[in-house]
Amino acid sequence: MTGHRHEPPLADLPPFAPGFRWGAATAAFQIEGATDAAGRGPSIWDTFSHTPGRILEGATADVAADSYRRYRDDVELLAELGVTDYRFSISWPRVQPGGSGPANSAGLDYYERLVDALIAAGIAPLPTLFHWDLPQQLEDAGGWLARDTAARFAEYTGLVLDRLGDRVPRWITLNEPAMMTLQGYALGTQAPGRALMMGALPTAHHQLLAHGLAVAAIRAAGTAEVGITNNHTLVVPASGAPDDQLAAAAFDLIYNRVFADPVLTGAYPDLSAFGIDGFPGAQPGDLEVIAAPLDFYGVNFYNPTRVAAASDGSEFAAAGLPFEPVESADVAVTGFGWPIVPAAFADLLVGLQDDYGDRLPPIVITENGASFPDLVVDGAVRDGERIDYLDGHLRAVRHAIELGVDVRGYFVWSLIDNFEWAEGYTQRFGLVHVDFATGERTRKDSFDWYRRLIAAQSR
Repeated sequence: MTGHRHEPPLADLPPFAPGFRWGAATAAFQIEGATDAAGRGPSIWDTFSHTPGRILEGATADVAADSYRRYRDDVELLAELGVTDYRFSISWPRVQPGGSGPANSAGLDYYERLVDALIAAGIAPLPTLFHWDLPQQLEDAGGWLARDTAARFAEYTGLVLDRLGDRVPRWITLNEPAMMTLQGYALGTQAPGRALMMGALPTAHHQLLAHGLAVAAIRAAGTAEVGITNNHTLVVPASGAPDDQLAAAAFDLIYNRVFADPVLTGAYPDLSAFGIDGFPGAQPGDLEVIAAPLDFYGVNFYNPTRVAAASDGSEFAAAGLPFEPVESADVAVTGFGWPIVPAAFADLLVGLQDDYGDRLPPIVITENGASFPDLVVDGAVRDGERIDYLDGHLRAVRHAIELGVDVRGYFVWSLIDNFEWAEGYTQRFGLVHVDFATGERTRKDSFDWYRRLIAAQSR
């Protein structure tokens, strides 16, 4: 935490194109609370967070930021910020408690109230249909390892569209399927806590198939725009040694290309380096569904990843993986310990354009932000480090645009402090500080900085 107010100049940030979307983002499980309200069913994250030893300090999201009850307060914050759009997620178990069958009307009522409040405030809703909170009953039936989960997701999408499709101009199908596969099913560090390593790969395919089926449902329902959000990292070899170069390429395959290539090219990358011939779970015709044209491609970016060849005795080597992430030396880090390298963001965006060319739809930055140990002192939160982070990364986006990348929007993660998954309440990403004991919201310096930036860009 910095103890002084420090704000980079706004005047020298070149203007973005007219119509550029400015927003903030959240996710249902992280902010809503009210996990027992009005017919909501349990999710894998309810189960995971109530399992001793899974979450730092034994935290749960039973109350979180209490946005289910305080959503009007949060819409007022968004209106004060001056954002054009709000990216939030819809809780599958709130809408369809068991992951199949009829809709829970009370759950849809909540999202209808939220959407109507946003529209009344002049803010476009941008819902994400799945942000990791899989209904527990579906997990009990196999979760994303089961192909049927993709069909259930399409059914759920239809229920949401029936209620909200007339008022929502654009949709995001999935958030970060890579993290669900890698952290949830391969490493077991997040819900559902399965440690299957390469055996988790079918979950990647079934999520992408769910995306494709949801795109078809949205197209059939009307004229709304649709995209997917993938988490991307710029992979940097730890050295010029051939083993490190090969390790970085392998990490890039698993983290980035397995989730982007099928959507953007209609084919999986070659995984023969992992002894895999043909992608697990894929059936004839699936890739045509997955690669249906999109209106935008959501990119979440937080940091680059430095990768070396797996060292003898490491958990990665023990799992048969050829790589391991290593720390970046002499680089400032966030509260999470993530390296802060804004130039890597521009390199990533340019790399996406170079790799996918005309197959890449316009990009929307659907998440970008940083956690720091923010404290309220005399009624203020002086988060100059966050301002520096956001300023540097916005300049990187602007530079990528100058180099020919078509970026149409930018969403800060996050509007408010939230339940940060396995880290509980120890990491704060918000523009607004939340006292999790009382629910009180306190605007941070970064809130005012972003408000002034949007106003300056909108002139």
